[in-house]
Amino acid sequence: MSHARLRVLLADDHEELLAEVSDFLSREFEIVGAAGDGASLVDLADKLRPDVIVTDLRMPRLSGIDAGRTILGAGFCKAVVVLTVFADAKLAAVALQAGILGYVFKLNAGEDLIPAISHALKGEIFISSAIASKMNGFPSELNA
Repeated sequence: MSHARLRVLLADDHEELLAEVSDFLSREFEIVGAAGDGASLVDLADKLRPDVIVTDLRMPRLSGIDAGRTILGAGFCKAVVVLTVFADAKLAAVALQAGILGYVFKLNAGEDLIPAISHALKGEIFISSAIASKMNGFPSELNA
């Protein structure tokens, strides 16, 4: 499946990682912008109206979860995927409750990020296996 027409907005407060993720995803998607903090992410999402957002969890001014909740509530994009160093089931659950459909562990980004984006755009949840295996009490379909 070609993702060339799908527009992705990125957010991370680490510029080097942001550049790496942009390079990686630009092979499959159109990268429309990048933000270094959550408040800027909300502003860019409003201006650019991407198909999907890939955001870090912990950022200055506004967390990725809070930014995602705001963006999804305002209808600025179809889906949000979190890309994080935190393999934490409780944080993943908070993200899901906020309407975020993807929770990707940064160490698994090479294998999980593109599938997470694809699932999220179809309205499906994707959780990296390193995190999904810790999510007791959640439906088995979360163990993507």
